[in-house]
Amino acid sequence: MIHDPATAHAVHAVFEALGLAAGSQLFLRSQRRLTTGNALHGPRFLILCGCLLGAAIGNKLVFWAEMPHWLREADGWRLLLAGQSMVGGLLGGLIGTEIAKKLAGIRSSTGDAYVMPILLGLAIGRIGCFLAGLNDGTYGVPTSLPWAIDFGDGIPRHPTQLYEIAFAGMLALLLHKTTPFLAASSGLRFKMMLSAYLAWRLGIDALKPVPFPWPGGLSGIQWVCALALAAYLPLTLRQWRRLHVAQEPSLPVP
Repeated sequence: MIHDPATAHAVHAVFEALGLAAGSQLFLRSQRRLTTGNALHGPRFLILCGCLLGAAIGNKLVFWAEMPHWLREADGWRLLLAGQSMVGGLLGGLIGTEIAKKLAGIRSSTGDAYVMPILLGLAIGRIGCFLAGLNDGTYGVPTSLPWAIDFGDGIPRHPTQLYEIAFAGMLALLLHKTTPFLAASSGLRFKMMLSAYLAWRLGIDALKPVPFPWPGGLSGIQWVCALALAAYLPLTLRQWRRLHVAQEPSLPVP
């Protein structure tokens, strides 16, 4: 692990940039394959801008919900401006996309092309989180499990960053395997990815130190995930059931 804070933050930033670059390239390829338009021209460019702007805003808002106590520190605003949240980025990007679609008059789903780029960028970014160790806020609580990792303070901890890389890989494989089935219902693959990630973060963040306890002892991110799941999971399940019913073989008429 990297112990020097300046080096750790620099390495983390490099992997974030690599994740964004790799995800962006994969998105452009996916968008060309899944749609007939160009993401950099016309209405779809407006949607892309809405997604990026929404992600940037949501990124900060959810991080502030996770770390509100930092405002009490002398350099609290500087720390808050430096932080970010994957959950906030996803939810903000979703809201920004939907607003942009309304403005552009597009009613079809546009989320499926984002699925694999998001998971790829997430996995690469978490490598930087892992290398940053205690200088990042994504390490786990102490554990005696044999795969626990000492991030530099002499305490074996859950390597939650590696758990998330494994989760992203398994989710990507599952969604890839089910592509022929899910492709019949535009947008369902994105809904499944987002619902799965929100549920994952709601659970895995229980293995991380809670920087600021909200009601129930949950972190700010866990509360955001719980509320977002309550609103979004029913939509995912409804679309899944419709697709399942539509693809069931019809019974022969006697």
